[in-house]
Order: sequence, then structure tokens, then C-alpha cells
Amino acid sequence: MLVVMKNDATEAQVQAVINEIEGMGYRGVPMPGSLRTAVCIIGNQGPVDESQLLVLEGVKETIRVTKPYKLVSRETHPESRSIAVGDIKIGVGKPVIMAGPCAVESEKQALTIAHLVKEAGAQVFRGGAFKPRTSPYSFQGLGEEGLKILAKVRQETGLLIVTEATDHTNIELVEQYADIIQIGARNMQNYSLLRRAGHSPKPILLKRSFAATIEELLMSAEYISSEGNNQVILCERGIRTFSDNTRNTLDLSAIPAIKESSPLPIIVDPSHAAGKRDYVISLSKGAIAVGADGLLVEVHHDPPHALSDGMQSLYPEQFSELMKEINGLIR
Repeated sequence: MLVVMKNDATEAQVQAVINEIEGMGYRGVPMPGSLRTAVCIIGNQGPVDESQLLVLEGVKETIRVTKPYKLVSRETHPESRSIAVGDIKIGVGKPVIMAGPCAVESEKQALTIAHLVKEAGAQVFRGGAFKPRTSPYSFQGLGEEGLKILAKVRQETGLLIVTEATDHTNIELVEQYADIIQIGARNMQNYSLLRRAGHSPKPILLKRSFAATIEELLMSAEYISSEGNNQVILCERGIRTFSDNTRNTLDLSAIPAIKESSPLPIIVDPSHAAGKRDYVISLSKGAIAVGADGLLVEVHHDPPHALSDGMQSLYPEQFSELMKEINGLIR
């Protein structure tokens, strides 16, 4: 339920509503708007008795929320949300391009790629320091050493950094180095990690699992928001279907569907969807065409010798071509 306050409601009246909600055994989350404040009730398992709330001073009306996800629903937050990171905003204006290798392999490798993608127009550098892999024998990342390399990339190039936290034990370390913390597809329903991310001061990039519905993705975002962190960026990266011509099947229909249901920005990872670099440019253009707020693209200066996902990583010249074609679409 949403408790809508009057235009002239005071902070004390809003707090009185929150106190009353807590007295009923629920949580009240204030949601300031351009005209008035609303208080979202969370934690209820069924209908809430609105009579106790309607009599409070400053209350205009109550609105029942039909979606199971409340804090990330357009029912409670009708205006699209933008996430400010450094000097960029994700969700407003031109799509934000995040690019870099799947994994940080060395300082030389990371800096070489960072300079190349920045020159082509990327605003955020992606690179994994912790890598959850299907095989326990695959390269698992450099850990804190990789995070320190990412810090060097930001210092030398000015690019913002997005990198993955793989569990609730290393997210604190990642927070010290990253501008955006990624929660990967394998961890989309790692609820202890989601709750910990909800206490982070950093924006969270939440990837859709390859077997998750849109509602399940939004419920995972709700876990983060319910703990206090509203800086959530969603990412569509392909789902598993019967098709085997690509690594996953990019669900472009998820972009308008999510924008209809949620105010959260959503970007697309065409690299993990395709699994083949030759498809990435086409999928990227499709993503921008249907309204994606950005792209997360894998780029490597030497893909044949990449320690992770070389087949889906663009060569630098391909990334430059991608940026030119995208700029042609959004002008």
C-alpha cells in the first residue's frame, strides 16, 4: 500500500505516518516526489487496514499496490529513475557505454584496453577482478590485485569502474575500489548478497539470470531497495532457450516490458547474450533501438589469448565501429 501525503504535509506528519506503520508491524519507506511525499508500506503479507492511516494529519489518500515488488514499481514511483555515477547519469539522456575485458589479467592489459575504449567513447570501464566460472579450473580472477589495477585505470584514464562482487564476503572490498558494483547472473537470487548490497553506498548493476522471469529480476531488485539502496541498474544479458546458435537468447522484449513496469534504468550486455563477437554490433543496435539505457560490452586487444570469454570480446576496431553506429542511431 502507498500512503499519499498532502502537498503541504510536514516532515513531522510524514514521520507520524511512518511511526504508525511501524506500530502496525510493517515498515514505512518515505518516497519524496516532485509535488508530494508518499510512504510505501512494505513487509505486509496481506491487506493493510487503511483506516488507521487515513485519519492521520497530512494524509491525502491510500493506494493499494498490486505488484509484489513495491519499491521498484511504477505504481509507487511513476517517474523514471536516473542513477548518478560520477559525472554521468544512467537512465536519462544518451545511453551510457561500459566496455572492457571480461577479466582483468594484468596492469598492462587493463590499461591498454582502457585507453582504447575511452578513445572510442566509452564512459565506464568494465573488468572482473573476481570471476565466478562454470569450471573450477578456469581463471577465477586476480582478486584484490585486480581491484588495485582497476583503481590505476580510473586514475590514469578518468573512466569510472564497474566490477563484480561474487559474495557477501568480498563486496566490502569491492566497494573500496568500484564506482558501480555488479551482481552477476549467477548471483541474481543470492539473497544474502542482495541484502548486503542494499546497505552499500554504491550503485548496484543487477544482471538477470539466464533462467529468470522479469518479475523475478524485479523482486531481486526489491531485495536491494528494501534494505535502503535505491541505486539499482538492471541488466538484460540473455536467457537460456532451445536455440543453440548463440550462447544465450537476448530478450530485447524485456527492455520495454521492464520500462513499463519499473522506473529503474536497464542496460544490455550483448556479449554474454551472443557468445560470438560477430553478433555483438547488431544486438547492440537492437538494444539501443528498443530503448536500453546503455550497453555493457566486452572488448579485448588480443581476444585469441584472453583468459576469459575471448570469443565474444570485440577487437578495438570493432568497438570503434560499434560506437560510430550507435552514435548514428541516437543523434
